[in-house]
Amino acid sequence: MILRLRRSAHLRRRGPAAAICVLLAVLHTWPLAVHPSYLSRNDNGDAELNEWILAWVAHQLPRDPMHLFEGNIFYPAHDTLAYSEPLIVPGALAMPLWWLGGSAVLLFNVMLIAGFAATAFAGYLLIEEWTRDEAAGLVSGSALAFNTHTLTRLSHVQAAHLYGLPLALRSTDRLIAGGRARDALWLAFWMSVMAYTSGYLVVFGTIMIAVALVARAPGWLPRARVVLPRFALATVCAAIASTPVYLPYYRVARLQHMVRPLDAVKDFSATLRGYAASASRIHVAAWSWRFFTDPIDSFFPGVIVILLAAAAVWWAFRGGDRVFRARVVMLLAIAITGVVLSLGTATPIYGWLYYAFPPMRGLRAAARFGNLFLLAAAALAGLGLAALRDRRSATDHTGRSATDHTGPSATDHAGPSATDHTGPSATDHTDTHGHESRQSATAHTNAHGIKAVIRIFRVRPWLIGPWRPWPALAVAALVVVNLEALRAPFVYRPFTGVPAIYKLLAKEPGPVVLAEQPFFPRWAVAANAPYVLAATAHWRPLMNGYSGYTPESYQHYADAFWYFPEDFAVRAMKDAGVTHVMVHPQRFERDARKVLEKVEARRDMELLAIGPNGMRLYRLKR
Repeated sequence: MILRLRRSAHLRRRGPAAAICVLLAVLHTWPLAVHPSYLSRNDNGDAELNEWILAWVAHQLPRDPMHLFEGNIFYPAHDTLAYSEPLIVPGALAMPLWWLGGSAVLLFNVMLIAGFAATAFAGYLLIEEWTRDEAAGLVSGSALAFNTHTLTRLSHVQAAHLYGLPLALRSTDRLIAGGRARDALWLAFWMSVMAYTSGYLVVFGTIMIAVALVARAPGWLPRARVVLPRFALATVCAAIASTPVYLPYYRVARLQHMVRPLDAVKDFSATLRGYAASASRIHVAAWSWRFFTDPIDSFFPGVIVILLAAAAVWWAFRGGDRVFRARVVMLLAIAITGVVLSLGTATPIYGWLYYAFPPMRGLRAAARFGNLFLLAAAALAGLGLAALRDRRSATDHTGRSATDHTGPSATDHAGPSATDHTGPSATDHTDTHGHESRQSATAHTNAHGIKAVIRIFRVRPWLIGPWRPWPALAVAALVVVNLEALRAPFVYRPFTGVPAIYKLLAKEPGPVVLAEQPFFPRWAVAANAPYVLAATAHWRPLMNGYSGYTPESYQHYADAFWYFPEDFAVRAMKDAGVTHVMVHPQRFERDARKVLEKVEARRDMELLAIGPNGMRLYRLKR
């Protein structure tokens, strides 16, 4: 009965917050939610690659999980899924849509919106647990999910699925405070979720945890015999769980030499100037046009976020309790680490880590370490808002606070009691008056709708009437943080579906190996992205490909295939095992007519179908 009451209390308290996060995700990607199967970011090859990955995971995972990484692109190369982010978690979540006949574009769009909403909610959970202030949690979640960096990377679905970072930080904080073994398992779970989503995320999470342990060392070293074994448990469990996704990347690095040279990091690094750059409509119109030159180098968190974060730092060193101060110091350390590493080889630190921590050798975009800075800034902003609201409520009211929360001082205790909670019931602990939160939840069993939303901002039903400034402050902070970040409405490209001619390949009897022409050289491999998306209609082996890494075998084939339909090019295609050729005349531009004339004159090219824009499917005879 008690457990049921607790779950009901969690749902009533967190349900409205989750709904707000979804609405914000829809707002910041507008108008994507209106036509998710029609609108797309297919003006960007990375979006088409991500669409293929999600569709491949949804297609292959339930059929043959042992060969999940044997994608159908870059044939005959192996482990081709490991050339980019695995996206297994969002791909698995999207499987029902795929089973219902949804397109790869629909999967991408739904997972993009869902990722943003989940990241915002994860940021909310972190700060709500630390402060017992739901409004501060929403502000923090908004700043984490919706900022200039994430909103300039709509073509990268993994950029929206950052929820593992704040949830891993929450579990880390619990363990440092003396949490249970179950908290170690939660930490391992979230680290595994990040590993199965993005190689970057699991590296960010590992470094974040290491920094947190160093920054909080004075608090846990006296209890090292308890704390360290639990972190060791989390490490072992995460390592075991992540091994299936690690091995393909290890094979690709060892056998196909997919290791990013340190010099390559320089072109994808941030600059200090980038931390003053923002792509939001308000910032660009006001001042940021002077700084914003590259989406890779854009990390300004927002004016309100900076002010609230500064308030948290000020309060931590002027009057905050010990736990509040320790968390602020930890977040500052994470922020500084994120900034320094995002600068890449501009400092020697990145090079040291590159050689000391092997997973760093698989990363190219050092700038993305700025996510750690944005995470810390968002969390500090939530702490700052909670501190401001808590101090004001303490001076404005007598007896039980009108805001009915304990603010930063709620966690002013150490030892197991600081984290005497497990799993989803993380916030089910007693308030400063000794009453369990489930009693408050039970008292409002009939509250719903607008009252439930209003409670998030600490305006209890009996307080609706008199205007109170500090609930208004929370609403204003949430609105302004989101307005500062707003880039919507976006201009999307219409997607009318993969041409039906590709479905003929799925019905072809016997083995099929497809080569799309023109077959672009390695330096123009991004032009293959539409071919990769089209492969979701047939799943037959494709000689073409596009990903974060291009195998050496591709260049070998491209050296000859590029000259199609010359005799030696066609002969090389036969030798490679090609059985079918899709010709796109319009992509040959001025040579289109000449190419078609040569193809039609060949006796070993059997025309099977003609599709949109004159594209032709041929069977290549032996």
